[in-house]
Amino acid sequence: MHPLRHLEQRQTVAGDQVIEIPVRGMDCASCAGPVRQAIAALPGVQSVDVRVSAEKAVVRLDPATADPAAIRAAIEAAGFTVPLPEPGVPATAPARATDFTRQVLALFGLVFGAVLLVVVLGEWLGLLNAITSRVPWPLGAAFVLVAGYPVFRNVLRASLRGQVISHTLMSVGAFAALAVGQWATAVIVVFFMRVGDYAERFTSERGRRAVKDLLAMAPRTARVEREGIEQEIPAGDVRLGEIVIVRPGEMIPVDGEITSGQATIDQAAITGESMPVEVSAGDQVFAATLAQFGSLHIRTSQVGPETTFGRVVRMVEEAETHRGTVQRLADRFSAYFLPVVALIAVLTFLIRRDPLATAAVLVVACSCSFALATPIAMLATIGASAKRGLLIKGGKYVETLARADVLLLDKTGTLTTGAPRITDVVPFNGRTVDDVLGLAATAERDSEHPLAEAVRIAARERAAPELQPEAFEAIPGFGVRARINGRTVTAGSARLVASGARLDIVRSFEAEGKTTLLIAEDGDPIGVLAAADTVRPEVLPALDALRRLGIGRIELLTGDNERVAAALAGQLGIAYRANLLPEEKIAAVRDYQARGHTVVMVGDGVNDAPALAQADAGIAMGVAGTDIAIEAAHVVLMREDWRLVPELFQTARRTMRVVKLNIGFTAVYNVAGLSLAAFGFLPPILAAAAQSLPDLGMLANSARLLSSGNDRSQGSGTTAPIVSGPTCCQNCRDE
Repeated sequence: MHPLRHLEQRQTVAGDQVIEIPVRGMDCASCAGPVRQAIAALPGVQSVDVRVSAEKAVVRLDPATADPAAIRAAIEAAGFTVPLPEPGVPATAPARATDFTRQVLALFGLVFGAVLLVVVLGEWLGLLNAITSRVPWPLGAAFVLVAGYPVFRNVLRASLRGQVISHTLMSVGAFAALAVGQWATAVIVVFFMRVGDYAERFTSERGRRAVKDLLAMAPRTARVEREGIEQEIPAGDVRLGEIVIVRPGEMIPVDGEITSGQATIDQAAITGESMPVEVSAGDQVFAATLAQFGSLHIRTSQVGPETTFGRVVRMVEEAETHRGTVQRLADRFSAYFLPVVALIAVLTFLIRRDPLATAAVLVVACSCSFALATPIAMLATIGASAKRGLLIKGGKYVETLARADVLLLDKTGTLTTGAPRITDVVPFNGRTVDDVLGLAATAERDSEHPLAEAVRIAARERAAPELQPEAFEAIPGFGVRARINGRTVTAGSARLVASGARLDIVRSFEAEGKTTLLIAEDGDPIGVLAAADTVRPEVLPALDALRRLGIGRIELLTGDNERVAAALAGQLGIAYRANLLPEEKIAAVRDYQARGHTVVMVGDGVNDAPALAQADAGIAMGVAGTDIAIEAAHVVLMREDWRLVPELFQTARRTMRVVKLNIGFTAVYNVAGLSLAAFGFLPPILAAAAQSLPDLGMLANSARLLSSGNDRSQGSGTTAPIVSGPTCCQNCRDE
């Protein structure tokens, strides 16, 4: 049997295979390094992408030369595990915390608090020496070795790979305490190392909650009809084009088009929108959405990871691989931090000749917190934003949004609804608005022109009387002519109607960038209709909010004509460039970038894909189900709601403030801790207790970030869970 067959999801890429391997024991970004190195060194492996938050390694390999058994062995040799599947549980099923686990963690917290209190009081009052002096040193040393065996084993494994991890320093500190007869100090150091590991595993599970919550939404089975028999099969086994049956209260397992039935669909998993939508035959629906009322028959268009929901999950998983400048700087600093601490410890011993102070220096160093200062906030923000329908493809785009000062906008489908609407009706010769609309809608009844649909919608909204035309004629480039109650009604341009008829009104509407329809009966003008692609109602307040956030330049880039662009830009109070081809939009983006600006482009993600890709951050709006938009943009808004745009910028700036505070707090804390330890004011016992505090501080700081983000969701309709970024694990501790 294939050694990894139960673990992988495969696809063929240029003759290679791509497999996804669950990896347990990865609790921080630094864990990715040893896993990646272990797999990449094997024959036949083309590339390795380790996703810590998703607990998996995505490996592209040559099936002719790669050995799956060797991949598993390499992962386990690096100190991690490849889990075996539980009977009846899919390999990708998210882990769930049990009541037993919560009880153990609660008990562990009580023990931790009690021991910490005893240690601190005992150290200050001098009680520990009186207790430990009665225990023989060999017995105490044996207890240290047994209690610290998991830690010491991982330190040894890392050392054999030529790596120094933060547990290395703490282990050296514990052995230094043993060497000077302070076995109790060594026990406490080991105790706090183990406590820190358990606490960090717990917080890392919360950090993965964003992905696991998404995975938990995915339906596991689908109901299909095959050979006249209704069957329930795994969702991944549904074939393209097959009809899936969904009943009330069930999750939709595929992307597809409704062939029959009506239902109310909760699409929060895809769009983040809390209000359900009504769907019927011909409408598109998405996997992981809930059919609340009604039954549906759906023709499948996408299955499994290729559905919109599958792509959303993949984007959240991949987000951690796009590391920003701040995160890369923190990673480089962390790489130099441990050697510096070792040097300080050596100097402490050479100058003060105090082994306990030397041990305290090694124990108090908290390099882990430097590596975590950025990802603990970035992953939390990305995961929580995904629950609100904002998909950010990586931490570097959070940084970009935070410092952006230029916002470029597409028009059709972005600022506007993308469909014309009747904005004005001016009747002539004693006619009423309803008369003009009713005759226009009757004349346009059989027309397929977009303006005809706008006329029909306007007539229905006013309940204007519509009649049955006796004859219909479309005149390309001019309009339509219909026979109604024995009279000839025309609807179209002024050239179709008598020359000079009320052209002053027509010109005034056209000066506003609107399209006009002149309505006539038997050659006599009876009214003018003006239509425009209307601005989304939330755009103006959203732009005002962006200006308050410090976006200094907002500009419209459109392929529309000068008149239409000027009218829209004037309405919104922004600059504009008209008559632009796609390559000219790219040139506009590059022009701002060449002048040192950070440019964000907002578009619909289809015809604007080149400009979105060129911008420092491209935002595609309202693209649920649109493949090209999700792939082209750096940030994806799953629904057409401009309130999400200022929320996105505000979230990015708030996140960067938290990141900077995390880094500053960590730097000050480590300088203070190392100084106190080197000068003998911080004994090893208290140094061990203090070592884990920066991680807890950053966790609390990032939780504050997310709670304030939820408060300012501006009506996005969902409440995102508080998730935290991952912290270091026992296996790697800042490798």
